[in-house]
Amino acid sequence: MAAVLKFVVVLLAVWLPAVAHALAASSSLPDVQAAVIVPGFLTGESDFQPLAETLRKKGIPTVVVNMPSWHWIPCIGGRSIRPILERIDFAVRHVSATIGDEAPHIPPYQYSALDCFQDFMDNPGGIQKVGGSDAVDDFPDVTPRGSFTPPSQPPKARIALIGHSAGGFISRAYLSEREYGGKAYRGTQLVHSLVTLGTPHGDAPGPAFESVKWCNQEPCPVRALAVGATGTPGDSSGSLTEGAYTFCCPNVGGINLDGDGLTTTDSSLALYGPHVTTKILENVTHYPWSDAGIWGDIVAPDLAKEHRAGKLWYGDESIVDQWIDFLLDYP
Repeated sequence: MAAVLKFVVVLLAVWLPAVAHALAASSSLPDVQAAVIVPGFLTGESDFQPLAETLRKKGIPTVVVNMPSWHWIPCIGGRSIRPILERIDFAVRHVSATIGDEAPHIPPYQYSALDCFQDFMDNPGGIQKVGGSDAVDDFPDVTPRGSFTPPSQPPKARIALIGHSAGGFISRAYLSEREYGGKAYRGTQLVHSLVTLGTPHGDAPGPAFESVKWCNQEPCPVRALAVGATGTPGDSSGSLTEGAYTFCCPNVGGINLDGDGLTTTDSSLALYGPHVTTKILENVTHYPWSDAGIWGDIVAPDLAKEHRAGKLWYGDESIVDQWIDFLLDYP
């Protein structure tokens, strides 16, 4: 027993100073011009590689959270977003640890179709109230599957997050000091800025907006730019647009609203905090619908037709030029 106690004392003597050093280092990390893009709901890494390349050409080293679109399956129906938070945390930590030494990159991780199915069965919340409730603060602590190995080096700098659509409010949850479904990610230790593109920030009823409501219990803790758009009225682009706008603002009715075809202008700009600015882009669509091939034509035929005819989205180079200064001017 004495030998065991001695081992514990030695272990703590080594471990506690290391933890204290890591916390001190994270609070004094330099802010650098680098970014991680968080894909929107049911999209993946490949959809945002053109945007990442545009940002790199303009001087901001950028990578995309490495996930295919099917990794969203456990979150369908308004369930917990912890599976995506784990991927954001994995990406941010690896970029922060390697920035400056080399081009930022994110290593692969292991996640199988069976992992996805099991996460779908266990992930709490949503319409079915898995785990007993659809309210975030009542979610049980369910750790998502996947081999998210932490970097071998300590963080070197704080970077920016760019969240598209749902990726924007999920990024807000990542920044929070509060526990989401049993874990606090405290992303401000590694993130200095947030850009959201067509993100629904406004409260609305239903399980799909429970995470948005949770985020709106506190102001955004970092400097942030909320980007929204006009040019796609609710009565102009088919049932998807009208339904999506009604989903965001049920008391108004989607036919009376404007936005980017999926998120209303008002909801996109509803982010609040002491260091939040907003920007409205004219005649910009939510996503490069026609680039999605047959899926874009099936899911959003009217929006795909408009995009194919030349309507730009948030990630096209001439549109990026309208919001990139927020990143280039800092630090």
